[in-house]
Amino acid sequence: MNRMGSPHDFDILVIGGGHAGTEAALAAARMGAKTALLTSNLDTIAQMSCNPAIGGVAKGQLVREIDALGGAMGRAIDATAIQFRMLNRRKGPAMHGPRAQADRRAYHMEVKRICEEQSGLSLRQETVEDLLVETEACEKMGTGSEPTRENCGKTASREVPVPVFSQALTGPKQRIVGVRARGDAVYPARAVVLCAGTFMQGVLHYGQETMPGGRAGEGTTAGLSQALVRLGFRLGRFKTGTSPRLDGRTIDLARLDAQPGDPDPQPFSFLTDRLDCEQIPCWITYTSQSVHDLIRANLHRAPMYTGQIQSTGPRYCPSVETKVVRFADKDRHQLFLEPEGRQTHEVYINGLSTSLPRDVQDAMLRHIAGLERAEIVRYGYAIEYDFVPPEQLKPSLETKLVAGLYLAGQINGTTGYEEAAGQGLLAGANAALALQGKEPLVLRRDQAYLGVMIDDLVTRSVDEPYRLFTSRAEHRLRLRQDNADRRLTPIGRELGLVDEGRWRRLEEKEAEIARVGRLLETTRVGEHTLARLLRRTETAWDELVALAPELSRVSHAVAQQLTYDAKYAGYLVRQDADIARQNRLAQRQIPGSLDFSRVTHLRAEAREKLQRFRPANLAQAGRISGITPADLAVLAVHLEGRG
Repeated sequence: MNRMGSPHDFDILVIGGGHAGTEAALAAARMGAKTALLTSNLDTIAQMSCNPAIGGVAKGQLVREIDALGGAMGRAIDATAIQFRMLNRRKGPAMHGPRAQADRRAYHMEVKRICEEQSGLSLRQETVEDLLVETEACEKMGTGSEPTRENCGKTASREVPVPVFSQALTGPKQRIVGVRARGDAVYPARAVVLCAGTFMQGVLHYGQETMPGGRAGEGTTAGLSQALVRLGFRLGRFKTGTSPRLDGRTIDLARLDAQPGDPDPQPFSFLTDRLDCEQIPCWITYTSQSVHDLIRANLHRAPMYTGQIQSTGPRYCPSVETKVVRFADKDRHQLFLEPEGRQTHEVYINGLSTSLPRDVQDAMLRHIAGLERAEIVRYGYAIEYDFVPPEQLKPSLETKLVAGLYLAGQINGTTGYEEAAGQGLLAGANAALALQGKEPLVLRRDQAYLGVMIDDLVTRSVDEPYRLFTSRAEHRLRLRQDNADRRLTPIGRELGLVDEGRWRRLEEKEAEIARVGRLLETTRVGEHTLARLLRRTETAWDELVALAPELSRVSHAVAQQLTYDAKYAGYLVRQDADIARQNRLAQRQIPGSLDFSRVTHLRAEAREKLQRFRPANLAQAGRISGITPADLAVLAVHLEGRG
C-alpha cells in the first residue's frame, strides 16, 4: 500500500474534474481549505461531453448565480464563447436566459487555467476506486492514536490505517477519512466531494454494440459504486445520450437557415464589462418524414426499444428515436448545427441525440436538408450510469450515512453542465464550512435557483434526470439573471467565496442604484415622480432619459435593475406574505433523531415519506410529494409536545 505522506495530506478531496468537480474544488480552495482535485485525465477537465454551449432558460440564471458566488463558469464562457444570445427576449425579464456557444477546447483550457492558478488547489491525475471511512468506535479513541486493523480504519472494502478525528459524530456512525486511488495510493482527507458524473459503471450503447466507458474514448469505474453500496447507499441507474458530430466542410450551408448571435451580446460574469469577439453563426435545419420512416424501420435495432437499455433518460432532452415515437403526429423536428470551436471544423447536431447503429446514423443524414453529403466524425451514443437518489443527502449535499462525504453533479440524478456546476460550488463550500465548524450554506427557494434545485433534489428526489426550468421556481420574479449579484454576492463575501475586487464592484453598483433611485423618487413631471412613471408597463427607460437628461449617464446595468424592480414591485409585495409564511415553517426544526413511526395520528403514507426523506424543518416537510397540510398540522402538534 502506498500511503501518501504529510506533504500530500489535504483538508478536502474532490473526485472528478467535470463541471461539478472544478467548481467544488475552486470553492473549497477560495475558502482556505487545502484542496486536491483528483481526476482520471487532466486533459478532460471541464469537458463538454454533450453540446458545446453554456446557459439557456433557467440554466443561464444558474450560471449568473454561480458567478455571483465567485465561481468560474461565467468567466470561462465569457472568455471562450463563439456566440452569445439572450433567450426569451420577447417575454418578461424573469424569463430571460443568457446562452452562449462555446469553443469547446478553449473552454476546457480556460477552466483548467483557472484551477491551476487557484491558491490552495492541487491537481492530481488519479483514478479513485475506493472510499475510506472510520467507524464510531475509532473516533472514541481520541487524537494521537494510530488506528489498528482491529478497532477502526474501515474502508468501504477493507481496513487500512487512516487519520483519527477527535470530534464525536451526532448523526452518521461513519466518517470519510480519504480515498484509495488505482495503484493502491491512499489520500487522507477530512472531507471528500464526489463528482463522478457518468463514470460510475458507465456503459456506452452504439446500437446493439456496448462497451464500458464514462464517455466516448474514456474508461469507467466500478469501485466507487461498490464502495457506496457497501457503505449502505441505495443506487439507481439513469441514461443519457449525445448526438453525432459532423465535418463542417461537408455541410451545405446554403440550404440552411443561419442563426446569428445578438448584436449587443450580454456577458455571463458580473466581472466582464463588455464582450468583444467575432461571433460565429449556428444553423437550423429539420428532420423529415423520410428520416422518421427510417427510424421506425430500425426501432428493432434501437437499444431504447429492444430492452437493451432499461434505465430512464431525460424527458426534456429525448433521443430522436424517442421523439419520433412519442410525437408520431409531427412530420419534422428542429435541429441546430452548433460549431464546436474556432480552430476545428466539427459541428454538433443539437436535437439528434441517438443510440441507433452507425449505419442508421449515416443514413439519416441523407434525408436531412443540407446534410445529404455530410460526414460523421463522431457517432452519437447513449450511456447508462449509476447515480445516488438524492433523498440520501442533507440540504448541504453532505450524505446522511457518511459524515464528511458530499455528492455533487450527475451522481445526484441531475443533467446539465450548469446544474452540476451549481451543486459543485455549494458542496465544496459546505465541505469547507464544516471543517471551520460553521453552519452550511443552504439557500432558500426565494433566494436563488440554486436553492430551488437543491430543495427539489433532497425533498422530492428524482425518477428521471433532473433539469432546472423557470417553472420550478415559484419566486422567479425575484430570481432574475440580472440581479444574481445583488442576491448572492453579499452571502459569498461573508463566507469567503468572493474576493475584494468583486465585492468592491457590487458596492459601487449598489451605491449608484441608491443614488439614481433617490433621483427618480424626487424628480417630478407634472403630478407624478419619475419612479411612479417607471412602474407603468408602457414606460421605458429611454422615455425617462428624455424627461431627465442626467439619466443618460446611468450605466446599462443600473438602469436595467431599476426598471425591472419598478415593473415587478407590485407582484413582489404580494409574494412577501408567502415567503414570510415559509420562513416561519422553516424555523420549526425537526430533530434528526425523530422516529416518525411514533407520531400518532400521522397517515401511513406520510410516515413512510417522512422517514425516507427526513426533512430538516416543517417547510421542507411540506414540499415532499404526498405530504398534506393535515400531516403538517399533526407533525407540528407532535413537535410542540416534545418541546
